[in-house]
Amino acid sequence: MMRLLRGLTAFWVMLGSAGLAQGAEKPVIVVELFTSQGCSSCPPADAFLHELAKRDDVVALSLHVDYWDYIGWKDVFAQRKFTQRQHGYAKAGHRRSVYTPQMIIHGQDHVVGNHPMDVTDLIASYQERAQPVALRVARQGGEVIVEAQGGAKSGTIVVQLVRFEPAATVDIRRGENAGHSYTYANVVRHWDVIGEWDGAAPFTLKTRVKDDLPAAVILQRKGFGPILAAARVE
Repeated sequence: MMRLLRGLTAFWVMLGSAGLAQGAEKPVIVVELFTSQGCSSCPPADAFLHELAKRDDVVALSLHVDYWDYIGWKDVFAQRKFTQRQHGYAKAGHRRSVYTPQMIIHGQDHVVGNHPMDVTDLIASYQERAQPVALRVARQGGEVIVEAQGGAKSGTIVVQLVRFEPAATVDIRRGENAGHSYTYANVVRHWDVIGEWDGAAPFTLKTRVKDDLPAAVILQRKGFGPILAAARVE
């Protein structure tokens, strides 16, 4: 515990020094693609997500929804919680419906997922803004350690741990994409809320993980609000 506290203190001293220079690196932007193997319009967006997944300044995530499963092919990656997450965004944005392929950029803007220029423009726009929260994460053995500090003091911040499979290939035998084989990037397998934070005092949290899947930590305003910070778990 003492080692962790010393590390946290050193981190914030270093962060403060960097802030005097030029605001450190560009913020990492989260792109959530809501997609389905039963959607004939989705493959171009799925392919574009591969390109986003190569970027160090983007956490690109593929969330497969289940509401197209009835038309002939059950998406093998679909989870009801991802459908619920997409509906949560729609409700927060006062939108009546959801669709695929949809990309949500940093918890706020939504765009058709197969419109890459719109997506890249939004990513660039978010990277020009100051990040309200400083976030540092690390993996030590079977634990993920989260450290955060910042001036985001208006409302509850949800701390989320997302674990994903970097690449997964599926042969689709029925439905709108029957006869095709697709490889999907950063397929989300687990999306867990691991804590909440008021944004006031510095925050430290440890959580155990059962596998070695790549992961990211996302800090987001409660109620499907804006994402305040994100980082990959190395």
